[in-house]
Formats: sequence, C-alpha cells, structure tokens
Amino acid sequence: MRLRGKKHTIEVLEKQTDLVILEPAKWKGRWHELFGNDRPIHIELGMGKGQFISRMSGNNPEINYLGMDMYDELLRKGSEKARRVWKEKGSDEVPNLFLVRGNVELLGEMFEDGELERIYLNFSDPWPKSKHAKRRLTHPRFLEKYKRALNEKGEIHFKTDSLSLFEFSLNSFSDSLLQMRSISLDLHRDELREDLVLTEYEAKFVGQGKPIYRLEAVIGSEAIRQHRERVASELKASSARAAARQEAGLSADADDDDQA
Repeated sequence: MRLRGKKHTIEVLEKQTDLVILEPAKWKGRWHELFGNDRPIHIELGMGKGQFISRMSGNNPEINYLGMDMYDELLRKGSEKARRVWKEKGSDEVPNLFLVRGNVELLGEMFEDGELERIYLNFSDPWPKSKHAKRRLTHPRFLEKYKRALNEKGEIHFKTDSLSLFEFSLNSFSDSLLQMRSISLDLHRDELREDLVLTEYEAKFVGQGKPIYRLEAVIGSEAIRQHRERVASELKASSARAAARQEAGLSADADDDDQA
C-alpha cells in the first residue's frame, strides 16, 4: 500500500527516535537492548497504517512489538496510530513498540538468527501474476528467511482475503515442511473473532461479507513440542469422553436387561 507522502514526512520521522527506527541494520542482534528487556519480540511485516500492530502493543504490554514497512508515509501514519492507542490508555509514551523502515528482502541484515518469536503476515500483496510468485511473502525463499530469524518458540501467523494467495501459501508452507494449525477458510463465518485484532483491510472486508483466510505455522522446536503435546492431550481427552459415553450407554442397556 502506497500513500501520497506529505511534506516534511522524513523530518517528522527523524524526530521520533523513541518510536521510529529508520536504520534497523544498526540494531541487528541488539533489539532486546533497544527495548530494554528480554521479552519476546513479535513483528508485523508490511504493517500498512499500523492499526494491527498498535492495537496488539496496547493489548499485550508484556510483549515487544515491531511494525515494519518500506514507505515513510506509512511509518508516519503508524506512529500517529500508535500514539493515539497509548494515549487512550493514559500514556504519552509507547513503551513496547518500534516502527521500522525496512524491506523484507533484507530481513537477514536486520535480525540475528533466533532474534524473533513471532511473525505476522497480514493481507500481504498477493502478486497474482505467476511470473511474480517469488515476490509473495509466503514464497519458500521468504519462509527460509523467517525460519532463520525465529527462535525455538517461533511461529508465523498469516491472514489474507485472497483465496489464490492462501492456496499458494498452503502449498508453500507444506513444501517447506512446516507444521500448520488453526487453518480457517472463513475466519469470521460464525461471528466476529473479537479475540483477534483486525487490520484496516480486514475490518473493511468483513463489513463487505468477504471471507478471511488464516493459518498459523509452527516453526521453532519448542513451539512444535508444545503443539504436539496439546494435540495429544486433546486426543486423550476426546478418547476419554468417548469411552465414558460408551460405558454410560452399556450401563443403560444393562439396566434395561435387568428390568426385563
């Protein structure tokens, strides 16, 4: 998404050293130092006007957030949104969010291996022409960059309104041997998922009745272990419930036989 830039945008950004990072490569390997703590770091790649990442930072103060985009005007819009979100909470500061000017192509120049814990890909450009497939942010070449940047708890959360991009992404994640979960072909079909922060695009599409496609990819070894434990626990609980129902049914049959 590209906006017509306002005059003096770069000057406005340069003054916001408490929120805006224009040269992220300088912080490679030192992002926790920038935040001043060792909390998990979550990043949205292609943050647009910043509604999602700003709301996430306000909702989850125990997590460090980064919103990344290539365009100065979107960084300016995002900074305004972030300050409004935290102003609503009674704070003049944005304590757990930085907005980063950067290109996903250069992710390895901005982050050390394992420096991130979660990556959000929200309504990325679908690049519908086949010849542009390598530009899609869920192409295997990008997934390899993400895998290196993510730590042992690493995950990717992906949302789109494009069915063709979602189909491409399912194959891409599968070809990259990534464990997927929480796959949805219509995220808000039954009711609006208020537990999930909506982006500007998402709110618009949901209002138009369009389906939203979503999945989570589990990357890190610890994340995979926890996921498998959770699945095994759910299967065990389901089996126990089925056994209990069967036993209850047999008991009822036995009571009927006794009465006969």
